[in-house]
This record gives sequence, structure tokens and C-alpha cells, in this order.
Amino acid sequence: MTTDPVSLRPVGQVVGGRSEMVEDDWHDVRAVIRLDDESFTASAVLGLEHFSHLEVVFLFDRIDPVTVPSEPRPPRGNPSAAPLGVFAHRGPYRPNRLGVSRCRLLAVDGLNLHVADLDALSGSPILDIKPYLVEFAPRHPVTQPAWATELMSRYY
Repeated sequence: MTTDPVSLRPVGQVVGGRSEMVEDDWHDVRAVIRLDDESFTASAVLGLEHFSHLEVVFLFDRIDPVTVPSEPRPPRGNPSAAPLGVFAHRGPYRPNRLGVSRCRLLAVDGLNLHVADLDALSGSPILDIKPYLVEFAPRHPVTQPAWATELMSRYY
């Protein structure tokens, strides 16, 4: 396994939407993913308007890397919940501070992608964007613990 550092350059950033981290109610939060016009032209998004959803990789840039715990911890800091390892969490306190979100694509306007349901904060660096394809959904039934279903019931 390589331990060499990986360097990424943002492809854009989130404009609008939420500026403060709030755990729930991301449904219908609208924002713009503004692509870097020094690196891209409108040809970079050619055909994207035909997709209804995107998968977006972004950086949790407001998380100080030294505050990311390495020991198991309860989800969302709930003291009555069982501790989980870092890879059993989806929150922002991650080793590389990467977020992955699926959101609705509302419109493509040049290098501005108008989206809803993106759970990234205004100003967050966008590292990559892919159209969501149904064929990438799981082929087998998805299972998860009951606590996760309850915890996420108000997220979107």
C-alpha cells in the first residue's frame, strides 16, 4: 500500500445554500456548484443537463484535521449510542475529510450547476462531479442498523 501524499485541485466550489453545519433537513436546500473558469470551459459539462442527479465529492474544509478522532465514537456524539469506527460513520470527521453526496441537478448554466439536496456548505471545495446512473445503485437489498434509519430520518 502506498503512503505517498495525494494532491487534489478543486474543480469548483459551492456557492449559496447553507453556510453553517446543520445535521438535518437538507431536502430542497439549493446551491450552485461553480466550476473553476480558469481550468474549464462550458465543454466540460456538455451533456450533463440530461441527467437528473449528480454524485459530488467535496472537502469538509471547515474540519481541522487534528480534531478528527482515531478512536471509535458514537454517531453524532450521542452518548447512549454504541461507539463506531471511523469507517462506520458518514459524518465530516474523516481521515481525509472527504464528503460524498448525491444531489438533484436542477439546471446547467455555463459553468454553474444549480443543485438541490447537496449537503455541502457554501464555500466548500468541490473535488469531482459525476452524473448518477441507476446502474450504479446496489443490485442487492441494502441493509443497515435500525439506529441509522432513525438517525437519518430527518436528514433529507
